[in-house]
Amino acid sequence: MNGIIMIVIAIVVLGGAYLLYGRYLANKWGIDPNAKTPAYEYEDGVDYVPADTNVVFGHQFASIAGAAPINGPITAAMFGWLPVLLWILLGGVFIGAVQDFAAMYASVKNKGRTIGYIIEEYIGKIGKKLFLAFCWLFCILVIAAFGDVVAGTFNGFVTSSTGAVTQVTTNGSVAMTSMIFIVEAVALGMILRYGKLNKWLNTLIAIVMLVAAVAIGLSCPVYMTQSTWHIIIFAYVLVACVVPVWALLQPRDYLNSYLLIFMILAAVIGVFVANPACNLDAFVGFNVDGQYLFPILFVTVACGAVSGFHSLVSSGTASKQIKNEKAMLPVSYGSMLLECMLAVLALIAVASFGQGEAAAQGLSTQPQIFAGAIANFLGVIGLPYNLVFTLINLAVSAFALTSLDSVARIARLSFQEFFTEDEADGKQPGIVTKVLTNKYFATIITLVLAFLLAKVGYKEIWPLFGSANQLLAVLALLACAVFLKKTKRQGAMLWIPVAFMVAVTFSALGIISYKLIVALTTTGLSLGNTLQLIFAILLLCLGVIVVIQGVKKLTEKAPAAENAAPGAVSKG
Repeated sequence: MNGIIMIVIAIVVLGGAYLLYGRYLANKWGIDPNAKTPAYEYEDGVDYVPADTNVVFGHQFASIAGAAPINGPITAAMFGWLPVLLWILLGGVFIGAVQDFAAMYASVKNKGRTIGYIIEEYIGKIGKKLFLAFCWLFCILVIAAFGDVVAGTFNGFVTSSTGAVTQVTTNGSVAMTSMIFIVEAVALGMILRYGKLNKWLNTLIAIVMLVAAVAIGLSCPVYMTQSTWHIIIFAYVLVACVVPVWALLQPRDYLNSYLLIFMILAAVIGVFVANPACNLDAFVGFNVDGQYLFPILFVTVACGAVSGFHSLVSSGTASKQIKNEKAMLPVSYGSMLLECMLAVLALIAVASFGQGEAAAQGLSTQPQIFAGAIANFLGVIGLPYNLVFTLINLAVSAFALTSLDSVARIARLSFQEFFTEDEADGKQPGIVTKVLTNKYFATIITLVLAFLLAKVGYKEIWPLFGSANQLLAVLALLACAVFLKKTKRQGAMLWIPVAFMVAVTFSALGIISYKLIVALTTTGLSLGNTLQLIFAILLLCLGVIVVIQGVKKLTEKAPAAENAAPGAVSKG
């Protein structure tokens, strides 16, 4: 096996899946190109904002990718390249992309509401409350993990074993470029909203801005410590998740999507010109260093195959920007398949190194291994290693920082929804409810908890993040399956994914909880282990209850005269 064969297999499988299975789902569920989408029906200039398909695609892809499709496959490669590749392709096509499409479809058909509201409508109010609590806790984990990843990527200093402190030029350039991106995103947001320019001219402006930011970043790196970047990043996220989406979220994702697509294209070209050999064993074993292939492989690959977080983006932000229902297939199903391609490229990257070779080159983290491999590939055609290495690191940091924008907004919305009074009650909310549902209060309490957890370090959080992420996928798939059943649409294609992911996630959370309890009893209390154990137990309990409620609704017999559930629309 070599890199070209592996990537050709991926292109054929993923491309065929979009053309065949993706269109099959769209036909079965029903797409109405003439329907008025929630983006127009509830346009408010803040969350509901109609956007062109390429803009929404950029937001969706940039938000869902994060650092996980690079970190996950590289870490899971300890089991061998074959099980990782199979799970990326099969899991992505039949579970991950299906979940993303189903979540967006259910949201668009229900006024652009989140998965939490879908659960309330079709499973029950208690299920919604439990899901929102689960979602909020999970988002705190994501913000903490990705916030620490970004701060580490921006960290301008490294301390050697002898205590000597040196500047890291690559990190300084990445940090400067990312900060310029934010300023340019605000300017681009104004242009997109008020300029009324042709979309091709908007694209040209975005590309020019992107090139300018990279050029300035490479020539003017900025150096600050990781602790300082923690504060700056969380301050940025505080602003990003309360301003209107058109002012920062949409244009920033639009800018980043070009950088991320460039990175994928560069990686694909690198594989074809270098045709790297696969220096990994096809299969190492079911037990590697005390880690069992089931369930660890599936929760470690995480977003590279399936991610519950994607359902929050699909139903929380992207569904409120869809102009036409036809855009749902490329934006949701297509974005996930592109992320699967990135995961395959990450697998090829780590497989290109021999035993100990990456460490010998000073590549210690997963993003560095990925960037180093792509730089090696493109070096075959004469591109400078340092330039490519810096650009790829920049793209990876853009993944994680962009995900922070979206997940913080989703966490804020989940917290607000949890305390929102039922409109049918007709009661005026009290002072406490008004405070709890205030977007600034919800944002601040979320970010404070995430900031404290980020200090533990993403490496400590990652296993719990992966398990919680996959359990969130179970809840989203289950909610969508109930929605499809209640609205007389075919949803049987979701049942097997639900059953499989239940087995994976409950096993993984059980193993993690057991290990954390053992660690606490042997080494004593520590902030990291204690917080993780609390989160693990809460997530597991909430997940079990929601799954039980969802399965009851899914398996109950419908009355003979039952009509489509309230709030649903007829098939498009």
